[in-house]
Amino acid sequence: MNKPITERKINIALLGCGRISYKHLEAIDQIENLNLVAVCDIIEERAREKGQQYNVDWYVNYEEMLDRKDIDLVSIATPSGDHPEHGILAARHGYHIIVEKPMGITLEAVDRFIHTCDTNNVQHFVVKQNRLNTTMQLLKKAIDKGRFGKIYMIQSNVFWQRPQKYYDMAKWRGTWEFDGGAFMNQASHYVDALTWLIGPVDYVMADTSTMARKIETEDTGSAIIRFRNGVIGNMNVTMLTYPKNFEGSITVLGENGTVKIGGIAVNKIEQWEFEDYDDDDRLIEESNYSPPNIYGLGHLPYYLNVVETLKGNCVANTDGRSGRKSLELILAIYKSVQTGKKVSIPLKL
Repeated sequence: MNKPITERKINIALLGCGRISYKHLEAIDQIENLNLVAVCDIIEERAREKGQQYNVDWYVNYEEMLDRKDIDLVSIATPSGDHPEHGILAARHGYHIIVEKPMGITLEAVDRFIHTCDTNNVQHFVVKQNRLNTTMQLLKKAIDKGRFGKIYMIQSNVFWQRPQKYYDMAKWRGTWEFDGGAFMNQASHYVDALTWLIGPVDYVMADTSTMARKIETEDTGSAIIRFRNGVIGNMNVTMLTYPKNFEGSITVLGENGTVKIGGIAVNKIEQWEFEDYDDDDRLIEESNYSPPNIYGLGHLPYYLNVVETLKGNCVANTDGRSGRKSLELILAIYKSVQTGKKVSIPLKL
């Protein structure tokens, strides 16, 4: 990889000034060792607004922005289907890359992305900020300590609301080519959480439906996941919850413990009970928090991890290969829906 950036601030440029961009810009603005130098969006009004707000150069042409000589890191917050192409262009310029979830919508494109980063000796980070939630960190620690004993089941519910006007705001939303459905887009952090907490998947069986929204992809679905260690997982996802976002949860059931992390975005420990006491049990209340929205508060610590990784002080919380794992599970879910059969992982390309 490129040498660590130790003697100066890291110069970062943002591609994509839409719905999620403010979380990135807020985090960048709070980190002393990051210096925003440019923003870009194909919609001129968006690019100009963010450029003027943060007093940096703005562009409507991505390749023109990449031709700058002062960029170290590019953060990509464009439609999901464009992530690999945009990441590959940045990697070919020798820039490190942060990419929003999911890092792509096909394994073929994602593998080209990863290969290009390797070839050009740049680091690639995939935003999975929910891993850094205080509640999720506490759960992960309990699992790693073996406090559950044998884990029997893990369940995730994503009961959110996305009205038709949400999909109508941008033509790419709800399409197979650029977005994917409820599992690929809204619930991808929860798919990632299952594999992060429990480990590799053996196979999956799933069913989905487009029940109410006028979109190509699914707005509702369920999946049964069998992990290689024998744990049975279940995931229920819908964007049709009335009248607003209701629950984003993870529940783990083991021989010596039961934990549910709920709230609207795994922000509240609703059940925490183990056979044996641990000092971590005193941290439950302070781990709970009230997020301003479903994106939570994880972008700031995520960016801090990126900075420390590029400075050579730690390793990436979620790199491209880690991000690929959750994408593969999502694609296996879709393949099961299409075939009506259980689908084994790894998928055969």
